[in-house]
Amino acid sequence: MADLERAGLFAVLHASSVLEGRVESRLAAINLSLAKLAALRHLSRAGDSLPLGQLAERLACVKSNVTQLVDRLEAEGLVTRSHDPADRRSRLAVLTDKGRRACALGNDIQHRTERELFSALSPDESMQLRQLLAKLTA
Repeated sequence: MADLERAGLFAVLHASSVLEGRVESRLAAINLSLAKLAALRHLSRAGDSLPLGQLAERLACVKSNVTQLVDRLEAEGLVTRSHDPADRRSRLAVLTDKGRRACALGNDIQHRTERELFSALSPDESMQLRQLLAKLTA
């Protein structure tokens, strides 16, 4: 790997870490994280509930991680667990009213933070960045 490519990789990784940290710190003010917000979003988009296995698939993680995540969300009153009427062996994560409000607020915080972070770029630069990142991740 050429030094220029290596430098590019570290620049992308560093930028990713910095940007993630800024979003995480803003979400922490309302006791959310990117992982919690992602779970709440998936539940909301799915009609407020999903079997834990499906939630794990949508979050691209293993079931044990989702179980721990749902444990934390449940302890905070953002989700509840219930039996899946379609499969007695399965449990559903169900979004609560408090979870819906947290999801909406988290989405607002994320979007505001994105606007702030990307305001350093012109619209053309922002589009170019999206295209370059899509190319790298294709």
